[in-house]
Amino acid sequence: MWFEPSVVVAPLTRCFAERMMLYYDRDADDYRNAPGVHTRVYDFGSTSTLRYLDPTLKVLTGYMDVLASTLEKAGYEEGRDLFGAPYDFRYGLAAPGHPSQVGSAYLERLKLLVESACAANDGRPAILMAHSLGGLYALQFLARAPPAWRAAHVKRLVTLSAPWGGSVQEMLTFASGNTLGVPFVDPSLIRDEQRSSESNLWLLPTPKVFGNTTLVFSQRHNRTYSAKNVTQFLNDIGFADGVEPYRTRTRPLGEVLPEPGVPVTCLVGTGVDTVESLVFGDEGFDAGPVKVVYGDGDGTVNLASLMGPIKAWSDSPAQVLEVVELPKVSHMGILKDKSALDQILRILDSINLNATSTTTYQF
Repeated sequence: MWFEPSVVVAPLTRCFAERMMLYYDRDADDYRNAPGVHTRVYDFGSTSTLRYLDPTLKVLTGYMDVLASTLEKAGYEEGRDLFGAPYDFRYGLAAPGHPSQVGSAYLERLKLLVESACAANDGRPAILMAHSLGGLYALQFLARAPPAWRAAHVKRLVTLSAPWGGSVQEMLTFASGNTLGVPFVDPSLIRDEQRSSESNLWLLPTPKVFGNTTLVFSQRHNRTYSAKNVTQFLNDIGFADGVEPYRTRTRPLGEVLPEPGVPVTCLVGTGVDTVESLVFGDEGFDAGPVKVVYGDGDGTVNLASLMGPIKAWSDSPAQVLEVVELPKVSHMGILKDKSALDQILRILDSINLNATSTTTYQF
């Protein structure tokens, strides 16, 4: 189902979007697939499904292949001390007290994978390496784990381009759709599908990071929107169905950036034009923005969000944090840019300096 090259053809774009839709079940307070659609994460534990979005189109759909290959050249071996933990990116996690069947099942599978791999490596703790949304999953995974378990199984968390406080670009996605650079696709045909993704609600800008800063202005509504009135924004764009799950399930996840309880290294791209604010005209949100203001970031995630842990954990001397800036490295470029790969290897070497061996996971 993912990734379909035929998505560029309008009738098939609509079909693709319908199959990818998630539905929020108010009675169950949880998300589910479209009726008749069953999905599974293939080859969990291996990096094989992380390397390409479509292995039959390797030239066009590379994802973590360069990174994984770089680690292998450095001596890591698939299935021995290099593992993958892929997930269904449409789903997210929910605040405590709310069910999250898919997300919770993923965290349990990840826990078992870490335990089994550590056991197979003489009990040595693992390095968790996570890109983008994976960083949010990793943080919640560690924050929810017992301290004794973390101490025994995880040596450090290394994140690449993690959107700790969400991204302004998500407001464009919800307002008028976002083709994510795929040519010839009408954003209006995929907007409903993008709105339905639980993870996209999770990635909306958080008040903790963006505060009262104006992120969107609507000339039609004569109204400004910040991270503090996202519920009003969702109503005004015509997505009232998203208000309740956002308010109760996902917004609370961003109200506090919990300490993971293990040392953290954040690699962040900087100096790449990133959507900082949007202006929508009299024709409304459907027509797309009439003005886009850009600021610093990695091209997808704003710098303030990438740097979120610095502010959140500055008063916590027990929480070890290292932030490595990578000038002119983009959100996806961090997985293949030579300067980024060199830094990743340097960090791994530093972590392993006092250890005979460490297991690495990617997600």
